[in-house]
Amino acid sequence: MERIAEIEVDPEQGRVYEHGWQSWSPSTDHPVAGTGHRPASPAAQLMGYRPDVELPAAGFQGEGLLAVSPAPGEPTHVFAAPGPDVVPSIRATLTGTTLVIEADGQVEQHVTSKSLYAALGDWASTFVSAPKEIRPAPTGWCSWYQYYAAVAEADVRENLEAIGEHDLPVDVIQLDDGWQAGVGDWLSVSSRFDPYGTFNLHGHRPRQPLDGLAAITGAIRSAGRRPGVWVAPFIVGSDSNLIRRHPDWAGRSLGPGWKQEFFALDLTKQAARAHLVEVFTELTEYFDYFKLDYLFAGALSGLPLYRETLAEIRATIGDAYLLGCGAPILPSVGLVDAMRVGPDIAPHYEPLTDDLSAYSQRAATLSTVGRAWQHGRFWVNDPDCILARPDVEQRESWAATVATSGGLRCSSDRIAALDEWGLHTARTLLSTAPPPTPFEAPAG
Repeated sequence: MERIAEIEVDPEQGRVYEHGWQSWSPSTDHPVAGTGHRPASPAAQLMGYRPDVELPAAGFQGEGLLAVSPAPGEPTHVFAAPGPDVVPSIRATLTGTTLVIEADGQVEQHVTSKSLYAALGDWASTFVSAPKEIRPAPTGWCSWYQYYAAVAEADVRENLEAIGEHDLPVDVIQLDDGWQAGVGDWLSVSSRFDPYGTFNLHGHRPRQPLDGLAAITGAIRSAGRRPGVWVAPFIVGSDSNLIRRHPDWAGRSLGPGWKQEFFALDLTKQAARAHLVEVFTELTEYFDYFKLDYLFAGALSGLPLYRETLAEIRATIGDAYLLGCGAPILPSVGLVDAMRVGPDIAPHYEPLTDDLSAYSQRAATLSTVGRAWQHGRFWVNDPDCILARPDVEQRESWAATVATSGGLRCSSDRIAALDEWGLHTARTLLSTAPPPTPFEAPAG
């Protein structure tokens, strides 16, 4: 770390904004005398923070971005990466009334008379990778938070019909995790969507790999809606056919998941990247909306390869709408239409571990509010799905967060499980999705 600045601050009223590495990393402002949020374990750092980067025991460390408000009315200092390809870690440590700023790479400093979040918004508007045009997000329904990986075609059909019966303003029906045969096997369909496997009913002809999707995607289009799909292109499971065929494509282990071990796909293997182009070429025959998850795993092969491969996927899907999730934030600017800006929502309010990168309403709210300044400047902000069924803790609070800090609106309840309040709330939020115009200030 190299010392790059010293700022005199009011220890009682000064604030530091600490920006996390990826979608799920906590991002918010803190008292200048405090300490930022930290992972609960090494596994949590790998999955929710910046892997292999040491965090200070006290003070703050922003990944590519840190901002300081020394005192009310004083100029705001923004320290930021000059671009998306190299993202330095930036530290702030308080010694008496002096905040010492250090970084392990090139950093640009911006000083403005504006308040903390207004200053972040101004900086974002000048970031070199920011897109010139941000497309409005379609509204959606997603299978994940009601059915998780056990989703079946019948579940999607039931909700497709219910959305029509209630005349809900839903543009996209998104098949989430569980539609595929395995993690990494994106050209094979789960038996819950394709009961006949690789042959037709009578076994007369080999079918195309994704033929099992034809019926449900056709039904979605017939209902006047668009089919969308979840894919995690940069991870692969140990039980997948892909790894059995190409064991050398397995990069770093990410630990247990999906009742197996799963790995980052090694993007240094040109054949692995060519395979991803093949995957998305096939998938675009059925879908024009993609949610790409666990994208941080691609950065384990290096930021230039991450950006290059994500750009290849972007080019392959053409004009399809692209939502990033679990993604390195700054390295993804300019490559996606929308971005998850917090960890997963959940029916419970508090995280199950003492870690605000973990899925929960509290954690999702923290970073959704803390990254509200990115909406309309980098992309459309995705706070995560609307959950409005009766068993969701503090559902009114989450609905308020979505209403004031989120841009992408997607319901993820079984429509039949919604009570009167839930149905009204889902309809209202889906009907009032904001345009990709920057938010003036965070809602919190």
